[in-house]
Amino acid sequence: MLIKKTVFSAIQPTGNITIGNYIGALQQWNQIQKKYFCIYCIADLHSLTIYQKPNILNKNILDTLAIFLACDIDPNKNIIFIQSHVPQHTQLSWILNCFTYFGELKRMIQFKEKILFLKKNNNINIGLFNYPILMAADILLYQTNKVPVGKDQIQHIEIARKIAIRFNSIYGKNIFTIPEKIINPNKGSCIMSLLNPFKKMSKSDSNSNNIINLFDNNDMITKKINNAVTDSDIPPRIIYDKINKPGISNLLSILSNITNNSIKNLEREFKGKIYNDLKKSVIKNLCIFLHTFQKKYYKYRENKKLLNNIIVNGSNQAQKLAKITLNNINNLIGLYNK
Repeated sequence: MLIKKTVFSAIQPTGNITIGNYIGALQQWNQIQKKYFCIYCIADLHSLTIYQKPNILNKNILDTLAIFLACDIDPNKNIIFIQSHVPQHTQLSWILNCFTYFGELKRMIQFKEKILFLKKNNNINIGLFNYPILMAADILLYQTNKVPVGKDQIQHIEIARKIAIRFNSIYGKNIFTIPEKIINPNKGSCIMSLLNPFKKMSKSDSNSNNIINLFDNNDMITKKINNAVTDSDIPPRIIYDKINKPGISNLLSILSNITNNSIKNLEREFKGKIYNDLKKSVIKNLCIFLHTFQKKYYKYRENKKLLNNIIVNGSNQAQKLAKITLNNINNLIGLYNK
């Protein structure tokens, strides 16, 4: 019997999940669950690096789970759980702290970027600095073979690999599985800001006109796409060229991913047409796609009994696997077990 490789991936329950999050992560989760044994985590502990209102965070956790289900992530085929419900994550994180060097964390690009962003708010907490170690614990706890990542997260996988290799060299080469990254193979899977197509679309963007939220209505979608940046080519050319035509490329990426139509086909379809034709098609197809998604989402979100059952079952399954790894680690490093 062929044993499937293990995939681990997580998303923070911080609301405002965008079409970029769907295309870059959730759509890929849907695809890879057919090939791998997948463990999907609602990373509530990671979200605490920025202050969260307790009632909002609580709501966002259930919202995120309903989003998973609306994206056809199957809890009967995958493990879906809440990070804080599996205490082995933080226990392993502390141990891995002791095998990680200060200089390694200091060089993390995302930490440097967050320092600049948060300096004015005086909120540079240790969690922001320590974040990659908890992420490494998330991954290594399940002997993960592969981790889906965007290009901005590659450094996090690299440090997880580095910590695992260091630990293995001290205690034995087969202690931790060394994880490999999965980069989304779909062309145009990284969705950019609508008004600044050189910047990645982000759910934390302070300008809502830069993003398409999964819960935007038809009027909002129409307004945002109509205002999206294109370019000033005369005559207009609707082609995929991220360097010279980033705005048009971004709209083609969105349309390609939500219609499952290749960018090459779209380029042929819109040959000789104007930018407004492309925008009309993006609006129409986004409205159809999001209407279908929202209908499924609200059906799941209203069924709190189902959501709670998934949470309990998923956490129990995750704990069983996590305990095996952590007990092994504790024995190896000399922590006393009765």
